[in-house]
Amino acid sequence: MPEFENYAAEARQIEQEIIRKGLILGIDWNNEAAVKSLARQALARHDETLPLGVSLSSPEGMAKMELFGLAQLMMKVMKQSADDNMFTHGGPVWKAFAAALWAEYKSRQ
Repeated sequence: MPEFENYAAEARQIEQEIIRKGLILGIDWNNEAAVKSLARQALARHDETLPLGVSLSSPEGMAKMELFGLAQLMMKVMKQSADDNMFTHGGPVWKAFAAALWAEYKSRQ
C-alpha cells in the first residue's frame, strides 16, 4: 500500500510558487493574452523560450525557467493523485495557466 501523500497540500505549495514567479515576471493571471504568451513560451523549443535580451541568469530568466518547471511538477502531482484515485485541483492561477497550456498544445496538433 502506498504511503499517504497530501496531494492537495502539494498542489497549493506549487501554485504559491507559480504565483511568486508570476509576480517576478509581472504576469496578470487574469490577462488571457499574457497567460497565453507565457504558455506559448513554455511549450516552445528551447531557443524560442526566452525573448531576445533575456538571460537565463537574470531574475526574469530564472523565474521563467522555474515557472515552467513548476508547471511540469504540478502535472506530475496531479497525475500521481489521479493514479491513486484522488483527484487534485489547482487554484485559479493554476487553472488559468493550465487552460492556456492546453489550448496552446491543442493548437499545435
